[in-house]
Amino acid sequence: MEAGPRDTEQDAADTQHEAGSLSPDGPDELDVTPEVEVELRPARRLRIWQLAPIVMLAAVGSLMFAFPLAFEFGDGGAVVAMLGLLISCCAAGWSMMAARRVGHTWPGLPSRGSSQRPDWRVVALYAGVCAVLVALAVWRVARLR
Repeated sequence: MEAGPRDTEQDAADTQHEAGSLSPDGPDELDVTPEVEVELRPARRLRIWQLAPIVMLAAVGSLMFAFPLAFEFGDGGAVVAMLGLLISCCAAGWSMMAARRVGHTWPGLPSRGSSQRPDWRVVALYAGVCAVLVALAVWRVARLR
């Protein structure tokens, strides 16, 4: 037996058939399917090990904030509520940083690395909503005193 491939009549016929369907510039235009670009990297998503501590901090912080406000625990209620608000805000900031790291953006803002500038109206809307929420939280905690 020989170690290399053999030229047979079948192989020669296949080669001639393939060569017949090719033009000098490449395949015939009728036989070509459109090209589709496929992303080879998997989509970047938040993993469970990233989400679990954020969810736990948010739950603990919101409970610490809600219970003193709802049931008005003595003099220490305002301190516990403010600590809960601080923990909730830390969890929110942590989640925003994790989401930004995997490529998510706030609605209305350009994606990271793009040359577009954010619209000032969207930024003003986000700043206004945050200011109102902080003012309401501080006002509620101040009423405990």
